[in-house]
Amino acid sequence: MKDFIFITGASGIGKTTLANALLEHYKTTCIEQHMIPEFISRDGCEPMTGELEELTCWENQVAMLFCFHRLGYKNIIASDIDDLRTADIPLVFRGTDFITVKLICSDLRQIQEQMKNRPNNGLIDFELQEKMNSRNIQRQPLVNEVVIDIAGRSPKEVFRLAIDIIENTPSQRDYEYVKPPKELFYSWVYSNGLR
Repeated sequence: MKDFIFITGASGIGKTTLANALLEHYKTTCIEQHMIPEFISRDGCEPMTGELEELTCWENQVAMLFCFHRLGYKNIIASDIDDLRTADIPLVFRGTDFITVKLICSDLRQIQEQMKNRPNNGLIDFELQEKMNSRNIQRQPLVNEVVIDIAGRSPKEVFRLAIDIIENTPSQRDYEYVKPPKELFYSWVYSNGLR
């Protein structure tokens, strides 16, 4: 069993679908950014910036993950993380048994169809989605990060492949790691030239 399972990838690629399937399979817990309580300001006066909002969400998500870990939970699933934070995972979670599953899609039409069929009329910004996915495809895997190309695969096939990878890929716990430059990642806060 892993301590943590991180799921990353561009919008509409199936992160939540995979997270829900893993949650059902492992009977554990899943923490996504949208679960962080609402907040408006730190002092009731200061306006909330996108950077502060993202930092607050990340710090809360990390605290929740470590809380469940301290209580003995295993295979704790984390998703809905700003891609720029993916580079922080090997720093923050060094010494734990974690894996990051990065979803990509080499068939742009497939991911655009998935976006059209998202519940609650989710984000449908095909240009931004294409740029996010392209950047994810180009970036080399980080420590304990594996890549699954969802192209031509059903959600069930992606799930089965993810289970096989999670259960058969040993995690490095002690490693040298230099955080890659932020230009290799996209961010909803900084946009990093994506819009």
